[in-house]
Amino acid sequence: MTLHKGKLQNQTTRVNGLSMFARVFAEDLPEDAPVVILVHGLVLASRYMIPTAELLASKYRVYVPDFPGYGDSDKPDEALELPQLADVLCQWMDAVGIKQAIMLGNSFGCQIIAEFAIRHSDRLFAAILQAPTIDPRARNLPEQLWRFALNAPYEKASQLPIQVQDYAAAGLPRVIRTIQMAFNDRIEAKLPYMHIPTLVVRGENDPVVPQNWTQEVVEMLPNGKLNVIPGGGHTLNYSKPVELSRVCDEFIQEIVADLTTKGV
Repeated sequence: MTLHKGKLQNQTTRVNGLSMFARVFAEDLPEDAPVVILVHGLVLASRYMIPTAELLASKYRVYVPDFPGYGDSDKPDEALELPQLADVLCQWMDAVGIKQAIMLGNSFGCQIIAEFAIRHSDRLFAAILQAPTIDPRARNLPEQLWRFALNAPYEKASQLPIQVQDYAAAGLPRVIRTIQMAFNDRIEAKLPYMHIPTLVVRGENDPVVPQNWTQEVVEMLPNGKLNVIPGGGHTLNYSKPVELSRVCDEFIQEIVADLTTKGV
């Protein structure tokens, strides 16, 4: 099935005294349409997720929140640590009335989802890990900077102003702390406990998340599968949204069909 662009609308929700901004589906969808939450990556926010969110919003109840400290959400004095990010995501779900969801994350967003899966497993229906970080062989700043430099030709130039704006909104101390928490996290220790259906998606040319690491991620997952998108880089949600949305849609439909067959 071909996906077309759906409408998104802005939403602001109070969570623990903080205002959390989100982009939310604005289509007239069935009540039983699956909920898909897009989880942004390192220091970035919901804006660079829009191309994929719009396509999925034509069929799914899509939500794309900015975590506290990033984008258009309130900025607490201290950066939220990874467990706090997972917890505030669950609290935000409570506030907007989401009982269970499929989560699609890019890069560091995959680390948040893995943490969420450990802490709030009953709230996660399935996961899509697009370019899961961090490859243990490159858990240092020089190697990551080099890999992102190699990745640049595979991204759209229009993404750069979004990145600059989001980094400026977060502020230097929060940028530094977020990078540190990404390096300190060991996603490989959590993946074996993610028992939900999980799709891992990699861009064929992504140097940040190489093929050998991606295959290891899939092997560590109890119920994982891999899809490689030809010609793609690290940020498929912005550079190749049509291709990413298509494989996500196929994955979600497989899950729904399987549950229907089982009578769930």
